[in-house]
Amino acid sequence: MSQRIGTKLFVHRLSFYTTQEQLKKLFSPFGLVTQADLALDPITKRPKGFGFVSFKSEIEAEKACKAMNGRDFH
Repeated sequence: MSQRIGTKLFVHRLSFYTTQEQLKKLFSPFGLVTQADLALDPITKRPKGFGFVSFKSEIEAEKACKAMNGRDFH
C-alpha cells in the first residue's frame, strides 16, 4: 500500500540565515513551487531553522522529497 505525502513538505535543519527566496529556489528544480514559508520567531523575526514548501502536484512534491531527504543546505 502506498502512502500519499500531499503537496506540502516540511523542511528542517535549515540555516537561520536562509531566506524564503533561497528556499523556493532550492526546491524549484523539482516542480512548480506554489509557496515557500519559513517559521519565524515572533520576537526576533528571525527564521527558526524550518519551514514548508508547497508544490502544484503531489508527484512534484514526492520527487523533491526523495531528492532532498537528508541533504544539507547552508
